[in-house]
Amino acid sequence: MTTLTETKCACPKCTCTVSLDTAIMANGKPYCSKACADGHPEGSAGCKKSGCGCG
Repeated sequence: MTTLTETKCACPKCTCTVSLDTAIMANGKPYCSKACADGHPEGSAGCKKSGCGCG
């Protein structure tokens, strides 16, 4: 569920919800981690949050 203070991470494969107060912003979009915000450069295997298989 998303609220006015939380939203889904902008990474297409990520399942995380991120607080807009603590999100890592890149290109005007909120991300849950630096790996997601950087577009998962080679060697970055996801955001490392429990159960999320992005990257």
